[in-house]
Formats: sequence, C-alpha cells, structure tokens
Amino acid sequence: MAQISWWRTTFGEEEIRRITCAINQEHISQGPVTSEFERQLGDVLNVPYVVATTSGSMALLMALWAAGIGPGDEVIVPNRTWIATAHAPLLLGAKVVLVDVEEKIPIMDVTQLESAITPHTKAIIPVHLNGRSVNMHEVQRIAKKHNLAVIEDAAQALGSRNEDGLLGTQSDMGCFSLSVAKIIATGQGGFIVTREESFYRKLVAMRTHGVSDVVNASWTHPGFNFRYTDILASIGLVQLKKLPARIEKVKTIYLQYAEAMPDLPFLKFIPVNIEAGEIPIYIEVLCPKRDRLIQFLADRGIQTRPFYPDLNLAPYFKDTGRFPCSEVFGAQGLFLPCGPEQPMENICSVLDALYEFGETL
Repeated sequence: MAQISWWRTTFGEEEIRRITCAINQEHISQGPVTSEFERQLGDVLNVPYVVATTSGSMALLMALWAAGIGPGDEVIVPNRTWIATAHAPLLLGAKVVLVDVEEKIPIMDVTQLESAITPHTKAIIPVHLNGRSVNMHEVQRIAKKHNLAVIEDAAQALGSRNEDGLLGTQSDMGCFSLSVAKIIATGQGGFIVTREESFYRKLVAMRTHGVSDVVNASWTHPGFNFRYTDILASIGLVQLKKLPARIEKVKTIYLQYAEAMPDLPFLKFIPVNIEAGEIPIYIEVLCPKRDRLIQFLADRGIQTRPFYPDLNLAPYFKDTGRFPCSEVFGAQGLFLPCGPEQPMENICSVLDALYEFGETL
C-alpha cells in the first residue's frame, strides 16, 4: 500500500550541485555562502540584519540572551506552541509564564497579557503559529507600556504577512526555522532578523564564543559555538528561490481542503486568513473522534499527526493555571497531509478517505 506522508518537501539535483560547488571551493564551515544566504534572506524580508544559526530553537535562545533575559526574569509564552518557545527562556534561567490562546485559532490571546505581567516580566514571545498573525499592535502597545522586549517566534511564518508587513519583522527580533517541516528547509537551521544594530552585534559575537574576530580573539563577552555552515547555506540558497512557488502551492492545498470541509461535518477546519497574507504551511483540523480517524486513515496508508500537547502539561513549568481554549486544540487537533511538494493527487486521495470515514459515522 502506498504511503501518503503527513508532510512532503523535496531536495533535488540543484541543491546537490550547490553543495558540491561549496565543497569544491572548500566552503564547509560558516563562511561566504552563509553570508550570501543571510543577505538574500534580508532582501526577502526587507530587514538590514540577519544572523543564521543551528536551529529555530537556538534562534529563540540567542534572541532572548541578546535581550538580556536571565535568572529571575519572566517571559510570557502562549500555551499552544512547539515547546522550544518555552525551553529557550527556561534554559536561560527565566520563568515561563503561560497564557491561553484564542478560542477559534491557536495563537496567543493578547487580552490575557496584562494580567500575566509582574514586576519580573521582561519579554513577550508571540508565536505566529502556522503563519497566523498574532495581534502585534496590541502586543507592542502593552510591551511599550511595561518596557518589555518582544521576540516573535516566526518559525512557521516565513512569507506570512499582516496589514503592517511581514511577520517576524515587527519586533525587537524575529526567529525563523529551517527544519524539514517548514516551507523552505535546510534539514536543520534557523535565523534571527532585527532592525537594531546593537542586537545584531551581540548576536554575531555570541554565535562564535563572544568574539567577532577568531584570529585576533579577545574574551570580552560570553558566547558559544552557534554557527551555521556553508553546506546548509548552499541548500538554503536553492530553497529560497523556490519560496514564491511553494507559497502558492500550500495555498492551493489549503483551498482544496477548505472547499471540502462543508461535506465533512465531523471535522472543524482551523482557518488561516490567506486573503490577509497569512501562509498556511499546515492543514489543521479539530476532530472529536481523532484517535479513530487517525487509525482509519493509517489503515489506508495515510499518515497524519496529532497536535503536540499543551505546554502546561509539562510538569517542570509548574503552571497550575486553566487553559480551556488550549485544551480543545490539544485534545482534538490533527494535521492532515500537506507540504509544499505534496502531490495534489494525494490530497484527492485523502479527501476520498475522509468522505469514506464520514459514511461510517
């Protein structure tokens, strides 16, 4: 039985040629290819400073560190996100303060921010989950009122927009991921963008053990080896050229699923506002019979993924709050097959199977 994977992307001959070129020119570690990739990312996102690093997770940690977050500080994080968003402040010794998400879409409920702020609060991390824009006007208003740093987690939002422009570029720093299940990927990797030269200089230094010149080094700032590589950047340069076409492809997949949803009453589509410029890299639904549906599709060679658990379920955050909206997404959320290189015939096969499942209810 042919397997339809929940996510589909591709790497091909052009990426291989670019990697081969880098190796032939002895561009292996972080060097000129990484610099060129950073420059092109800056052009795409219209920002002056880009710093590539090992992962989107590391991008978050570095951005928080550059913003001065440390032991005794508090950082506000939404309860629905990949756990890296919360692990980054935790690893710096800060306390993670969780807030619930909106009722209809799993992004930070900004109406809860004010009540979560204490004298120890130092930063807010709005997460643009699946390309959906958090209300950045309100986040920035509250942050300015309380003198807080804002670091956007735009790991799933490369290319997404709201009325003010590209997501990830509307704060002190924005963090992006280049892992495999993203609209463009280099296997692993991530990057930070900023418009502030002071943050940029801190990020560049901390990426290489706190020094800007490894030949004539002086130990003035702490850092570590958070460097990217020219091998990964070679893949990234090729993938970046594919971004416009991939954006159109994931939108086409989204619209095909959306059109079918009225005939699938056992599913509740979690919307993305593509008319406003949001890019849906994933297809997300709620299903009260999630486990049964997962097994039904698996029996037909169709892979799905349940949503990750809510963050408050991790005991080490020691959060005893209530998160009623998050609970629904955590219990019923499901990713259906998608991805920028998912064949459209696979989407048709998935929909046929969903219609068949509906007939069993």
